[in-house]
Amino acid sequence: MNRSRALKSVLFFLLTLFITTACSDPKEEPQEKTQELVKIKVVKPVVKNPDTFVFEDYGTVRSIDPACAYDNVSHQRIMNLYESLIAFRGSATNDFVPVLAEEVPTLENGGISDGGKTYTFKIRKGVTFHAGGALTPEDVAYSLKRHMVVDQDGGPMWMMLEALTGETSTRSKDGKLKPGIFEKINQSITVNGDKVILTLPQPFPPLLAVLAYSYGGVILDKEWTVENGGWDGTLETAAAHNNPAFGSEPLHHIENGTGAYTMLTWEPSKVFIFERFDGYWGDAPALKTAIFRYNKEWSSRKLALQNGDADRVQVDTQYLPEVEAMKDVVVYSVPQLSVSAALFCRQVNPEANPNIGSGMLDGDGIPADFFSDAHVRRAFLHAFDRATYAQDVWNDRVVMPTSPNANGLPYYIRVPVYNFDLDKAKAEMEQAWEGKVWEKGFKMVITHNTGNAQREAAAHMLAENIMGLNPKFQIEVRNVDWKDYTVAYRKYQFPIFLIGWGADYPDPDNFLFTFMSSEGVYGKYMAYQNEEVDRLCKAGRFEVDPEKRRVIYERLQNLWYEEAIGCMIYQKIDNFAYRSNIKGFQPHPMLDAAWEDLKRLSK
Repeated sequence: MNRSRALKSVLFFLLTLFITTACSDPKEEPQEKTQELVKIKVVKPVVKNPDTFVFEDYGTVRSIDPACAYDNVSHQRIMNLYESLIAFRGSATNDFVPVLAEEVPTLENGGISDGGKTYTFKIRKGVTFHAGGALTPEDVAYSLKRHMVVDQDGGPMWMMLEALTGETSTRSKDGKLKPGIFEKINQSITVNGDKVILTLPQPFPPLLAVLAYSYGGVILDKEWTVENGGWDGTLETAAAHNNPAFGSEPLHHIENGTGAYTMLTWEPSKVFIFERFDGYWGDAPALKTAIFRYNKEWSSRKLALQNGDADRVQVDTQYLPEVEAMKDVVVYSVPQLSVSAALFCRQVNPEANPNIGSGMLDGDGIPADFFSDAHVRRAFLHAFDRATYAQDVWNDRVVMPTSPNANGLPYYIRVPVYNFDLDKAKAEMEQAWEGKVWEKGFKMVITHNTGNAQREAAAHMLAENIMGLNPKFQIEVRNVDWKDYTVAYRKYQFPIFLIGWGADYPDPDNFLFTFMSSEGVYGKYMAYQNEEVDRLCKAGRFEVDPEKRRVIYERLQNLWYEEAIGCMIYQKIDNFAYRSNIKGFQPHPMLDAAWEDLKRLSK
């Protein structure tokens, strides 16, 4: 796409806003690429279905229980049905507006006190849940406690737990409940009249961002939740509601939020339909209905956008030229605080696992700990051609990361990478498992989520380049629906899983802890553990001295390379393609292409 000088000035302004709102450090290296918001071809079209919005995507919803869902597709559904105490202001990542709270706590208004260890929220009156109940401070306190009590494996509650109890999980590594954990949760949140008070064991600066973005701040109707099988709010029953099995979450497929929209229909892997809530406490949204259709075929999505049968479709970067050539279409390209990687699991679950063949190093499979050998990991890293991938898959409209610390976050540095070199990959494989890998060969599966062309391309590149080293190497690439993918990796089913991470809050802790700590959402399911890494991740989270944090996070970024933990494949610039009559889009570096804030939209 040709860009004029005037447009570049606008783009530079957005880049500046993006970097400053991400709280980047003044010593941080400059961005490698211009990050930009692009608006093209605004022509007034014929409006179809003026009170209905249709979006076609290839993402599938895993759960709409706020305590358990932890993926971008489920996030969009939940955050349009439910609401939190506060939200981000516009495109900012460090400025907030009140939602179910009457004001955002600050030092100036007394909402933040005791050296940053106490947060006080005054709860809004006159708010009604979809099922008819009135919002109370008791609902707020119950909801925040309930989310932490549930704490499903691989779920999002580690942030709230860390902030309010000093623990990352309710369970130890052996799966047993930590003594006194529910008492800590209960004591951390209290009600005083129309106020809810959060008491932290130590200051946790990202707390407001966590409450604004994550599921941990979503508010439920206590009475309704209990009636539908949720925790009853007592310490005696808390253990019975901890870590529910996937798919058995009490609120998995039902909702009762305070949001501007209710759920009319959800047919998994087919369609999700929102309907305007006429009892909404805020400004009434313009759209009556929003239909999110599952469509994994680009040609079909393209036709729907072109004909106006969809108001917006998911567009992967390689298809941008086709969309940019359409009339009556607007495209916004938004840089994201989000990275994706191919992650090596060092101890997969061998039980009935179709991804590791025989489960042995006999030419027909791989052992469960295949990737515990650093030579294997380095061979795969040398087999990824970063330059070709960026050009052929992304048309060079991408940032190629060197570690999980996204470009645009504080303390970002470029670290070494394993350059594309098939001779080095071969030499590593010849040494792997004391030469047995090269002698006997292996057979395995690499998976990616259905419809994600960028991850599919990375999976095929790794597979084809590794198989080219030795005819005894056999790798099959398979796709798995997103709702199933997010369950399977948490069951240690994939020897390599390709997955992304978008910011829960704009801080390197949210990325490096996630990918590297043995308690991190991805580090855990790579079965990766390094005492130095765990110590640094914990120290960095609570360190308040910027220079000490810099030392910690620069060391962690270098350890990503030294330990050959995983293969970073891209930091995306997402594309939002709308029919040009759709108004109200708000770009945000933490809200990716699965996101849609329905109450802002109109035709």
